[in-house]
Parts: sequence; C-alpha cells; structure tokens
Amino acid sequence: MAGTDAIILLVVVLVMIYAVKGTIKHFKGEGACCGGGSGSVPPEEEKELAGPIIGRKVMHISGMHCNNCANRVIRAINRIDGASAKVNLKKKEAIVAYDREIDDEALKEAVEKAGYAVVSVEG
Repeated sequence: MAGTDAIILLVVVLVMIYAVKGTIKHFKGEGACCGGGSGSVPPEEEKELAGPIIGRKVMHISGMHCNNCANRVIRAINRIDGASAKVNLKKKEAIVAYDREIDDEALKEAVEKAGYAVVSVEG
C-alpha cells in the first residue's frame, strides 16, 4: 500500500511541476494561449499609412498575454483608417502612429471589441 501511495504522490508532483511551468510560459507570453497554436506566432505585418505621420499615441492595455493577443490588438487598430499600431507585449502597450486626427474613443472601442481593456491613452 505504501508503494501505491508513493506512486500517486510522484504523479501528482509531476503534474504540478508541468502545470507551473506552463503557467510561467503563459504569463511570459511564450505559451500557446488565446488560440496562438503550439509554435511561435509570427508578428503582424506593419501597416503603411497613406500620408505622413502627424503624431503618435501610447495606449496602455491590459489582458494581453502572448503574441497572438498582440496581433489581435494590432489588427484591431490597423482596421482604423489612418492608424498603424505596434505592440510592446512586455510593457502592455500599443504605439499608434496616425496620418490624420483619430479620436481616442475610436481607438479604445477597437481594442475593447478585440477583447482587451484600455487602461489609458497618452498623446
């Protein structure tokens, strides 16, 4: 009976180690969360603006955990005419370049529709 208990304990410990490693990878943005697949998610293509850049805004965003999350935010912002986004996943922010005036509310709405929360918009 003691041998069986030891085996069960060993299995539980191994499962816990595996779970903790997966959680750490997830929150470092290296895991396959949010539908990102098991491999590395390639970055979204940078959008070319039609006119010269007249300004930049920094959006602080919560809820992004991986490259797939970053790509979803980039695609959401890039759908706005005159806006082009780059995301820094570690800083949890999107830098939005624009070639025409863009309302902060339009940016917030696009990101929130993608499933993330906008903490603030600067610029």
